[in-house]
Amino acid sequence: MSETIAMTREDGSPVFLDTGARHHPENGTLLGFWIYLLSDLMIFGALFATYGVLGRSYAAGPSGADLFDLRLIAANTAILLVSSITYGFAMIAMQRRQSKTVIGWLAATGVLGLAFLAIEIYEFWHLISLGAGPQRSAFLSAFFALVGTHGIHVLFGVIWLVVLCVQVRKHGLTRANTRRIACLSLFWHFLDVVWIGVFTFVYLMGVLP
Repeated sequence: MSETIAMTREDGSPVFLDTGARHHPENGTLLGFWIYLLSDLMIFGALFATYGVLGRSYAAGPSGADLFDLRLIAANTAILLVSSITYGFAMIAMQRRQSKTVIGWLAATGVLGLAFLAIEIYEFWHLISLGAGPQRSAFLSAFFALVGTHGIHVLFGVIWLVVLCVQVRKHGLTRANTRRIACLSLFWHFLDVVWIGVFTFVYLMGVLP
């Protein structure tokens, strides 16, 4: 079974015109990764549904309008979206077989991911210091569960980025590494899409009366 997720030669370089009648290569890795992303999508779907049910259950405590700082969250959203752009540049450099450039853009993506996490941790610390921890109300329990789960995913994405940088530096853009970079690209863009849902459904709608 092929280990590639795209048409590549043995050295990992891309094939833009296939003359070997291999138009439909077997691709178990990509299929498996899509199945994983779908399972993650179901987890986030359940957390969004839970928040939808409990998002107005304040138990006489603070609401989203009382707690959320939209300027801070908008800045954090912009950081995550920019990280998707830097990852896109890493993919372009990978296609051009520029391993050092790939490492540079992956590192930039990781730094932006860490900045996103730092702001999210600050937000959690600020809410808890105000007495608005996850135990305060059903609304805050659902909020911390949804946003925290997304943050944990970003953390694992950053760890994956670090491992990839080490692998590319050590072994170059081999077939296995290009496959890993492409899989992480799917994962990172998936986190962006989920965060857009969080920003809209939790924060923007949360400040409405």
